[in-house]
Amino acid sequence: MIDELDVAFEEDAESSGSGRSGRAKRGRGRSAIALTMTLLLFAVLGGGVYFGYTKVASFFVAADYEGSGTTPVEVTIRKNLSLTEIGNELVEADVVKSTKAFTEAADAEPKSKNIQAGTYVLRKQMAAKQALAQLLDPNTRLSKGVTIPEGKTAKQTYELLSKGTGIPVKDFEEAAKDPVALGVPDWWFNRGDGKQPAKSIEGFLFPDTYEFDTKVTAEQALRTMVEHFLTVTGDMSFADEVQKNRKVSPYEALIVASLAQAEAGIPADLPKVARVAYNRAYVKDMPLQFDVTTNYWLQLNGKDPKHSGQLLQKEMDDPKNPYNTEIVKGLPVGPINNPGKAALIGSLKPANGPWLFFVAIDKSGRSAFAVTDADHQKNVQKACANGIDLCGK
Repeated sequence: MIDELDVAFEEDAESSGSGRSGRAKRGRGRSAIALTMTLLLFAVLGGGVYFGYTKVASFFVAADYEGSGTTPVEVTIRKNLSLTEIGNELVEADVVKSTKAFTEAADAEPKSKNIQAGTYVLRKQMAAKQALAQLLDPNTRLSKGVTIPEGKTAKQTYELLSKGTGIPVKDFEEAAKDPVALGVPDWWFNRGDGKQPAKSIEGFLFPDTYEFDTKVTAEQALRTMVEHFLTVTGDMSFADEVQKNRKVSPYEALIVASLAQAEAGIPADLPKVARVAYNRAYVKDMPLQFDVTTNYWLQLNGKDPKHSGQLLQKEMDDPKNPYNTEIVKGLPVGPINNPGKAALIGSLKPANGPWLFFVAIDKSGRSAFAVTDADHQKNVQKACANGIDLCGK
């Protein structure tokens, strides 16, 4: 039986010999195709792995340019920007390739917190580390900043701005003619005491250090200062609070702040001087008799201000002076300078007290406050004894 099966198998194999040969060829063909497909699969998988690695690596390695950059570009860094915000500005200007590259470079440099606001000359497509070095180099800054101290009048502010920017004073004077056009909301000029307001920019040019673009115009510079004023007073809720707690308009409170800024010799006296102004204007309905308003009028007319002891009676009583507080009751028609935040707070939250008089009694600027004229005269004598030129007033 076995022999028969073997013979049958051999015969069958012989009779189909060419067929077996065909199967072998087809088998080799299928193997080649399988091998090719396998290689392609590995290639695809390998490419995917590489692409995936590159993609994942990009999350950890910040995209960055190499070298010192190409064409010069000016970039303005505004005040109080975070390092991330500065990085965003640099990416926007195509100075650095990614914000992350810049922040990583900044994190590795302790001095990065010293980046100043201003306009810088950088280059496009710089390595983040080099861009950071340029920002820390004061020689790359095109502007050095303009500092406006508290209590400067608009006229004095124009002179400082002109010196810092090179823009003529007359350009600032022209731009300031319409304060509403510069961003001062019209409601700021409302008064509740029946007086006509002096609709000027005085009081709204907030004192601070400003970094202006080299191409800034007078109008843009003043608008920036007004915006800063609105931001500061907005954060304080100044307008709402004075109407609620002081029962006066925001403009009247701004006038009081400017008076306190001009009269107080030290910051601690700002709330007390503001209280005297409120007491005389609203409680007693009497003239303020603040010498600084006479001096403001003198300056508006191109004359030098005088020490209180040197002012002439005819100057203080001048009926043509709309800022007269010597013989005219209540607050003057408008602010007499641009007060700082401390003066605004003093006006918003004046000290509690019935005072109607004050006088600087020493050369540090400290004032003594009184309720009666008799006590005030005693304080005047103290001032004279301390070398303050008030004798004879």
